[in-house]
Amino acid sequence: MNTSSPAPVPSTSTSHSRHGRYPRAESVEDFRHNLAAVDARMRAACARIGRDPASVRLLPVSKTIDEPHIRLAHAAGCRLLGENKVQEAHRKWEAMADLTDLRWSVIGHLQTNKAKLVARFAAEFQALDSLRVAEALDRRLQLEGRGLDVFVQVNTSGEASKYGLPEEEVAAFLRELPAFSALRVRGLMTLAVFSEDAERVRRCFVQLRELRDRLRDQAPAGIELHELSMGMSGDYEIAIEEGATVVRVGQAIFGARALPDSHFWPGEGSAA
Repeated sequence: MNTSSPAPVPSTSTSHSRHGRYPRAESVEDFRHNLAAVDARMRAACARIGRDPASVRLLPVSKTIDEPHIRLAHAAGCRLLGENKVQEAHRKWEAMADLTDLRWSVIGHLQTNKAKLVARFAAEFQALDSLRVAEALDRRLQLEGRGLDVFVQVNTSGEASKYGLPEEEVAAFLRELPAFSALRVRGLMTLAVFSEDAERVRRCFVQLRELRDRLRDQAPAGIELHELSMGMSGDYEIAIEEGATVVRVGQAIFGARALPDSHFWPGEGSAA
């Protein structure tokens, strides 16, 4: 009989109390400093649970950040940036077309009439939660002659104001996705509850990981569930402890944003 005790859960706290207080990065050196600080915390989180730091990808989130500051971030090493409003991201893509190695990940809710923009420029879409959007994206991508990496968004907090599929609908949704050949399903994404209660936050991440583990072996052919995109500036360390392979970090890299969270995300789960 195996009598070993389960591994203790780390007591990592959130840093949501710092939300809105991060100093604005104004130089390449500022960005390098902030990126190094985030990387150090990511590595420490991996070390606490024995993970390889190379198994976690940092996605810097540049929503509301202007072109000059994005160019500074690019000079500091950022090559894939997350944006949550499609038209804003598309404008930036056009304005910075000279940065040929800069790619864009759309991480916010998508209306079907904006699918043509995403199909034109995005390298990744992390908020797939409806067949109507899947169909619109696939049709536009076929016309563009390209494919797109996508994540299925799951509502793990149970907040009615949040986008994302309820957990119980994800399996059926995945079974429909092989019909859309231009969509390369890579994994699942969630927004945790925006709370100082670290255990409430952690439960959202545990729920996504356990859902992925249950569904991975029964996923249709061609549907990959290797990736878990979860965790933002205030809670990415907890997300890493619970299996995140992508963390979406904005303010800890770029600095505090002037606009309120409600401009970007519904409900509590708002910071990045």
